[in-house]
Amino acid sequence: MDASDELLRRADPAALLTPDGAIRSLNAAMATAVGRSAEQCLGRNFGELWPASQRTSAESLVAHAAKMKTVAMRVLEFPGRGGASVACLFEAQPVTDPAGDEQLVWVHALDARNDLASLLIPFRLATEAADLGLWMYSRDDHQLEWLGGLPALVALYPDLTAPLSRVISAVHPDDREAFRQLLRSGSAQSPSPWVRYQYLTRHDGWHRLAAQTRRVQLGYDGPERIFGVVRDDTKQEKRKKKAQAALTAERQRAKDTADFSSALIAAATEQELRQVVLTRLAATFGATGALLALVDHGRLRVSTDAGISVGEAQALHGMSLDHPSALPEAIRTGKPQFVPDQEDYIRRWPHGTSSPWLARLGSDYAVSITPLSETGNPPLGAWEMTHGSGFRPSLDERTLMGTLADLAGQALRRIRLQQARVELATALQQTMLPTLPEHLPGLQVAARYRPSRDGLDIGGDWYDAFVTPDGAIALEIGDVQGHDVDAAAFMGQVRLSMRAIAAQEPDPATVLMRTNELLVTMDPARFASCTILRVDPHDGRVTGTSAGHVPVLCAHRDGSHEVRELPGGPVLGVVPGTEYREETFTLDEDSALVMVTDGVVEGPGLTLEAGLERAGELAAQAVHDGLNAEETADRILDAAVAVDHLDDVALLVIRRT
Repeated sequence: MDASDELLRRADPAALLTPDGAIRSLNAAMATAVGRSAEQCLGRNFGELWPASQRTSAESLVAHAAKMKTVAMRVLEFPGRGGASVACLFEAQPVTDPAGDEQLVWVHALDARNDLASLLIPFRLATEAADLGLWMYSRDDHQLEWLGGLPALVALYPDLTAPLSRVISAVHPDDREAFRQLLRSGSAQSPSPWVRYQYLTRHDGWHRLAAQTRRVQLGYDGPERIFGVVRDDTKQEKRKKKAQAALTAERQRAKDTADFSSALIAAATEQELRQVVLTRLAATFGATGALLALVDHGRLRVSTDAGISVGEAQALHGMSLDHPSALPEAIRTGKPQFVPDQEDYIRRWPHGTSSPWLARLGSDYAVSITPLSETGNPPLGAWEMTHGSGFRPSLDERTLMGTLADLAGQALRRIRLQQARVELATALQQTMLPTLPEHLPGLQVAARYRPSRDGLDIGGDWYDAFVTPDGAIALEIGDVQGHDVDAAAFMGQVRLSMRAIAAQEPDPATVLMRTNELLVTMDPARFASCTILRVDPHDGRVTGTSAGHVPVLCAHRDGSHEVRELPGGPVLGVVPGTEYREETFTLDEDSALVMVTDGVVEGPGLTLEAGLERAGELAAQAVHDGLNAEETADRILDAAVAVDHLDDVALLVIRRT
């Protein structure tokens, strides 16, 4: 399977397109989204397959990614299978076809289940532009939530979220059944008819309203909601309504800002950070478009919400941080910039007059730029917004822009620091994992390792397998206290010490005794448990001992298994002068030994005894089914991961053939 296939192996819609938008390949989910079979889609223009209302957005999404060679995002809507329209956040980004180095565009739906509010922004903007109000109803909890729209309409409903019973209580008794019917009507293709009803407000009496609804599914596998648009047919305007409208708009603005801040704080990757900024920034400040420029080796890497023209964004993508123009200067100095017209721009940046939006400045265009890091800090990037003619940010708006940009900068620094730590930890861990011996006569050996989900991608569990000078196979598995860099370093010392000693001492008990003496003299702050086996590949004779470690599992070809508690002594590195006892037994042909750390057989809802029994049953069934050591190890590891383990996981499978 090549890399192109991997991009389409998704449950949600995905497609690979040529730069001019022709579909090269797509998965079944994307074919379903556009309402055609995969064969009917191949070679067709991506935008032409979408409903007329979505065509421009779909084409703009692909054009930005192809021409700018960067990531762009848009919310697109398509008919769903259950009668509800589906609103999905799609991402387009350039990729290279490994088969022929051809440049393609990968379009795929993003998982927005943790940020459903980003999918609502296009609906809110559309209703506000049409002088309508917008609410959303959840059948699951019978809650009606106002999403915004025309402030005068939203002001009629003082509570942004209210139980349906409270809303219906304010509807005139003669109109309540019609209002309930309104919530049961509407479909993906055609909204319900307008339904008129009288509504009693708290401050200025009865209003005559009209509403229509339709069903929308938020995300490809997301929840279904009823969306309603409302207009006020009341002819008489009152001053109270205007005051309430301003208050409600400010409350909505505060909610949007809080959602924006929370989403920035929760972002765990740069992709999630881009998603938060590009779906919320322009809407929060009433801008016509937004882009995010991050510094990458002294040049700008630009992503947009597709609300800025391709030419304007493309001119900034790849620009040097030293370029004498507004955006690089804001990033270099850490000072926000606002450019209202041509005269102001030319006066401040006379050597940077190649900007593509210079001709539009002052007529229908203004630009605000906010850096993500303050003066004196390493430059991270900035976001840029375009505004309509006459826009001048107030002091409160400038302060809010700076606060949110600072949050975005903190999130970006945190994400990059964590990524660097993970990469370092991964590299360290890989250097510490041993290479298993191959082509052992009469034996198969397989190992698996997975660090805990808490902290760095590194742990203190280890395994080892090697051929001793006399031709026997030494097998070790152990667990150092903790799962961090210090635990990994101590683990490396223990494993290497045991390997060196085992090369001179064939007796496993002696290996543990000498290793313990060495560790005690080092006075470590940690301890380690361990099991060591010595296997004769010719006759299956096994000698083993344990230093406070998990028992060994024996699986037989008849499907039976047993838990073998090896003799031994306490954990390594604690008690000086410890002598360890050992045991000798025979591994039958077509049988297997399974050595594990406690993360394999223990979990939040799984006791050690129950975990050993479950792992033993899995191993015995695998041997009975004729699986090799690698397949047996996979079966046991998959079951361990499903338990939601909190500890590191390591296992060794030794199968005698």
